[in-house]
Amino acid sequence: MRRIKTWTLRLGSTLGVVFVVALLGTVSPIDDRPFLLQPYHQSTLNRLDNAPSWPSSFTGPARAGFARVELTPQLVSSNPAPASGRFTSIPLAGYGARSGKPATGSLDPLWVKAVALETREYRIVWIAIDALIIPREVTEIVINELARDPGLSREELYLGATHTHGSLGGWGEGLVAEAFAGPFTPGVRDWMAGCIVAATRQALGDLAPVKVGSGSFQAPGQIRNRLVQEAGRTDAEFSLLKFERADGSSAVIGAFGAHATVLGADNMLFSGDYPGAWARQVEQSTGTTALFIAGGVGSHSARSGNGSPTERVENLGRQLALDTIQALARIPTSPEVLLTTIGLPVDLPETNIRFADDFRLRPWIGRQLVPTGSDTFLQAVRINDAIWVSTPCDFSGELALTLKEHACTLGRNLTVTSFNGDYIGYVIPSKYYHLGGYEPQTMSFFGPSLPDYFEDLIRRMMAGL
Repeated sequence: MRRIKTWTLRLGSTLGVVFVVALLGTVSPIDDRPFLLQPYHQSTLNRLDNAPSWPSSFTGPARAGFARVELTPQLVSSNPAPASGRFTSIPLAGYGARSGKPATGSLDPLWVKAVALETREYRIVWIAIDALIIPREVTEIVINELARDPGLSREELYLGATHTHGSLGGWGEGLVAEAFAGPFTPGVRDWMAGCIVAATRQALGDLAPVKVGSGSFQAPGQIRNRLVQEAGRTDAEFSLLKFERADGSSAVIGAFGAHATVLGADNMLFSGDYPGAWARQVEQSTGTTALFIAGGVGSHSARSGNGSPTERVENLGRQLALDTIQALARIPTSPEVLLTTIGLPVDLPETNIRFADDFRLRPWIGRQLVPTGSDTFLQAVRINDAIWVSTPCDFSGELALTLKEHACTLGRNLTVTSFNGDYIGYVIPSKYYHLGGYEPQTMSFFGPSLPDYFEDLIRRMMAGL
């Protein structure tokens, strides 16, 4: 009996050691080294330094084209045809609390809308899609198709999502993607990509002489800092690009940093949330084509007042639409347009998926949980004195404010948007990294140095424009 007891104790001790060794083999300290001397920073800078020299002095006439393609899936009981948007079942994306349940119908339509702008030197197509994000796999399909016809490069496509939490899911594979977008549903990626490609081609086929202007208004009553409340700053600017053609047609692109989460997890209907309501009401009042792109939504949510969720969606959309219409009337337009673009492939650091506050899962494990690539994409577009920068994340409104202040010193007005065709989590100020909760701890996938790294690259890109 004594021998059995001794053997059992030795076995237990051995298993304990094995467990500790195994655990140590899967975790490591958070990588908080400054980005400045890291290989990923150096390789990205080399890429930026070797990019062509972008002219900034050419100003001339421009042409623009507008398009829209409906994205709303049709729910059918039989004969599905995903390529045509017909699905027997499709989940909504945005809330893990839905547990991947399928949508039950539509509250309002979902759209892909496009504005194409072309000068003698450059062209750019803005895409606004009523979706939570634009997954990387969808973007790859889109880029391949548009490279084939009409020969569009990645930097000529400015992608953005409204970030509605009431759009189609089923586009992701893996633990994290399926937690927020439901079970992978074959055909969803192709349907999304097909709608984006169709809208892009239609807009480029609709080019006509245009006058362009830019402006903004402040909407502090419609947005708040949800991460640290009054202890932090809030970017309340609603940015606008205005396009007027001689034939009387027009378009407006709006960007705002409030999360499109007025409809909660209990909503099981397709909806554009308040960005959809804003677009409908601007279009009904002015006859324009209205595109909404999520701004720096990291840490920012909407103030939507009282009433039922659908009433609050309409009320918020209506107020922002009224402010938009008044602002548009004050924005002058000119047929002389300066347009330049920079697209930058960006190398990423290793993943920092946290096991505890100061410890991460080793990167090879983190990549299994969060299947991001080793690189991503930043983009900057200048239209006269306005610069629009697209990012692949929930980009912090507080970081956007800091960059806007820097842009002012350059004589430029800056807009930063999120969800540009990839998704790498939240990018929020490093000072918040060790706060608990969803944004700092769960969704900051690449560690505390990434925000400073992105800010450095965006400043350099603005200087290049």
